[in-house]
Amino acid sequence: MKRIYIILVAAAFFSSCAKNKSDYNIDQKNATDVPAPTLFTAAEKNIADILTTPSVNSNVFRFYVQYWTATDYLDEPRYNLTARSIPQSFWVTMYRDVIANLRESKRLIAADKLIDADVAVNQTAQAEILEIMAWSSLVNTFGNVPYTEAMDIGNVQPKYDDAATVYADLLVRLDEALGKLKVSAAGYGNADLMYNGDAAKWVKFGNSLKLRLGLILADKDPAKAKTAIELAAANVLSSAADNARFPYVGSPPNNNPIATAANPALTSRKDYVGTQSFINKLNALEDPRRAGFFTNKDGQYIGGYYGFFNSYSNYSTMSARVSALNFEALLMDYPETEFALAEAGARGFAVPGTPQEHYNKAVTASIEYWGGTAAEAATYLARPDVAYSTASADFKETIGTQKWIALYNRGYESWTEWRRLDFPKLDPPSSANAPEGQSAPSGLTIPVRLIYPINEQTLNGANRAAAAAAIGGDLAVTKLFWDVK
Repeated sequence: MKRIYIILVAAAFFSSCAKNKSDYNIDQKNATDVPAPTLFTAAEKNIADILTTPSVNSNVFRFYVQYWTATDYLDEPRYNLTARSIPQSFWVTMYRDVIANLRESKRLIAADKLIDADVAVNQTAQAEILEIMAWSSLVNTFGNVPYTEAMDIGNVQPKYDDAATVYADLLVRLDEALGKLKVSAAGYGNADLMYNGDAAKWVKFGNSLKLRLGLILADKDPAKAKTAIELAAANVLSSAADNARFPYVGSPPNNNPIATAANPALTSRKDYVGTQSFINKLNALEDPRRAGFFTNKDGQYIGGYYGFFNSYSNYSTMSARVSALNFEALLMDYPETEFALAEAGARGFAVPGTPQEHYNKAVTASIEYWGGTAAEAATYLARPDVAYSTASADFKETIGTQKWIALYNRGYESWTEWRRLDFPKLDPPSSANAPEGQSAPSGLTIPVRLIYPINEQTLNGANRAAAAAAIGGDLAVTKLFWDVK
């Protein structure tokens, strides 16, 4: 009886410490109010993570462009999009972890009465540019997506917007954001892990994004592409110092996500090897980037069979540099921009310099980034099968092949460029290219989009069905609006 009395007295004492019952529901460990800069940092990391991770649960694009293949698990390099929640992971990350964070950051900036006006303008514009990149990634992955009615907590069944209409609006928003940036004022400061708040760098990044979006439209809407490209071309990334890089650190949880899947310091898994498709091409060109990309086997670079079982010990895998805990992620880089200018010139758009000049700068910068020298780049560019004037009569093949090589470790952007340029020519796994004793299902086709997430079928079924019908079917082989050639 005495023990019960003591417990009741203690309960009465502790209950008297709380002003009301709602106090018991306050989480003392997790913040309920997050500053705008913290949300911006989180958005940067989340977009870098989803575009960089090799996790087969969310990013399979290195498989689609045949940089890597699996050793034991064949669902992903054989394009199974329902065995795992790949579309759902990409969708949720972009909407919830990138766009929502950026919008809340912008809301908090607008509500802050103490922030310097010019700093507020720069922070809002920088968040807007990164948000536009996220929206373009959603459109380039799925086609029609929720846009005008998205991000409204009161509307759990938003309609899907026409992808071309979304793209047009993104270009308008991008112009507005670029027009507001003030290079003399600060931005997010050290909360901006890509550029440390440097508005001049954000001007270049935003214009390079406009250049990218313009080229994606080039086959579908040349006039709109021309306007965007010619306005952007004079103020894009101009050296490796301008790269939009996310600086991972040498310890979890903020390490390079590739390390989580492949670095022996963090895992014993051995899931990935380079493919014959990619490594054979590098070997044929005697490409000086091979050592930066892959390990060697007795002095040789050997690719595995794409879409088939492979013994990890027999083939080249990612280099120690690529799997290092602190290896950076690139959201955009100087070689990509130079290739874009080369293509814009080849298409007849008015940009400074010649296609060959930009092509040579792109290849050289890529080789130097991966540990090569300017002399090695010059020797490489002198090869008839690499030189701009002789590699191919089709500029799309010349640029597409070298851009494919330069975008190694950026599987998502490489997949977009492959769909857009139709080069290099890649074959899906088939029994015709199988190793001895293995076979593949017939009729496999490399995806040109991801299917809509399963959750959309159950939670937003009518709108998802309408979107599927509008784009020609919710299939991995349904081409997006800009993929017309």
